[in-house]
This record gives sequence, C-alpha cells and structure tokens, in this order.
Amino acid sequence: MNLKSRWIDLEGAVNVRDLGGIPTRDGDVTRFGRILRSDNLQALTRGDIARLVGEYKLRHVVDLRSTPEVTLEGPGPLSGVPEVTHHHLTLFPEGGRRTDVEADTIDGDKVLPWHERQADAELRVTGFYYGYLRDRPDAVVRALRTMARDDGAAVVHCAAGKDRTGVLCALALEVAGATREAIVADYAATGERLELVLGRLRASSTYRDDLDSRPADDHMPRPRYIEQFLGVLDERFGGLLGWLERNGWTDDDSEMMRARLLG
Repeated sequence: MNLKSRWIDLEGAVNVRDLGGIPTRDGDVTRFGRILRSDNLQALTRGDIARLVGEYKLRHVVDLRSTPEVTLEGPGPLSGVPEVTHHHLTLFPEGGRRTDVEADTIDGDKVLPWHERQADAELRVTGFYYGYLRDRPDAVVRALRTMARDDGAAVVHCAAGKDRTGVLCALALEVAGATREAIVADYAATGERLELVLGRLRASSTYRDDLDSRPADDHMPRPRYIEQFLGVLDERFGGLLGWLERNGWTDDDSEMMRARLLG
C-alpha cells in the first residue's frame, strides 16, 4: 500500500487521505477519489474547497462530531457549497466532554462482558469503539450508506480524523473486502500526523482542555486497538456483516459499498 499517494495535502486540514489504493483479499485494489477521510474541516480555505469540489467531485460530508462540537465550532465552510450535502451523524456518546476517546470514562467489564479482561488501555479504547455501534447503530448504518453513494465523492470526518472516523473507515473497508492488514495500516497512519492534528485542535477552546488532560502519547492510534475492535465483531457477530445485518443493512447495501470502492 503506497501511503504517500493517498495523502491529500490541504491548507486547512492535516489528516486527509484517500481510501483508494488499499489492497483487498481477492487481489483487487480500492479506487481513488471515492471516499476520503479527514480531521476537522473548519479551516478549509477557498482553494481547498475548490480542489475538493472540483477535482474530487465532493458531494457528501459525513460529519461524525457531536452536537456540542458542531454548535461550538460550526458545520464548516463546505456546508455553504450548493453541490455538497452535509450529513451530521453523531456517534455520541463520545469520550471526554466533546471529543474522541477518553479512556477514564469506560467500564470495560460492562462494555465487553464476553471478553476476558485485557490490558487497560486496549480494553478501554476497544470498548469505546464498540460503544459507537452499541449506542448509535442508526448513525453508523446511515453513515456507511452515505459513504457508499455513487453521485460523487464523500468525505467522513470528526475532530482528529482518528477514532470515530477511523472506525467508520475500517467498517467501510471491511465491507469492501480490504485485507485486515491494510485496514489496520490505514487506521494507524494517522499517527504519522498526530502532532499536527493535536496542534490544530489545541488552537480551539472546544478541544484544548480535553486534549491537555492526557499525555500526547495516549492519543496515538495503535494497531492493536482496531485489531481488537474488529476481533470483537468477529467473535460476537461472526464478523462485521453479521452486526450490520442485525441493524438493517442489506446485501444491496454491501454491493453499493463494494461498487463504490472497487467498481
């Protein structure tokens, strides 16, 4: 997987990449320009917007931030672009007061009762990721269906583009048949730009206190977190599709996602 070719360098966002170029289990590769992932889009410049809408034919923004985040930060400049539809699909409850994973708020024994107790950090993060599916299955399914639309590119984002965005992109890639190794690598790639991401978020009063309450290293997207999360779905539901089917996902939905990322 050539990660360098997947990064999209914008002036107003630092963790933007394409879900193209990712190998699948049957030897195919996901297509570029279909689904993008990003950190907060609040600071996009006119040039950034022109590039996304013109070059990438961006038509859908899947905004996974909480309602307080959107209220405090605003929906972002893409919300004023006529060609683009903004889909606010919070995965609330999120950790901390307004942002992503806050490990200290998770009771792992209650979140994952079917598992032996794991190392604390791994269990807390995995439990929080599973909480998105447990608490907001409607938003997860709607977000995936929006990402699968074929009327132009979609970008999915949260604040850091790391946890909520990382989970949704992992799910989309899993449906499309990407290799588990490639899914994990995409999730972990945010770590390469984590310092830039945290620097941007600390410039906002919405996120600063939440971020500064923990060491920077605690925010690192470690491969074992997403591996353990996907392992929970394998063990509990026989894989992601088993969970999706229980929540209204259909074979047609899967075909749409595969066509979007592979067709």
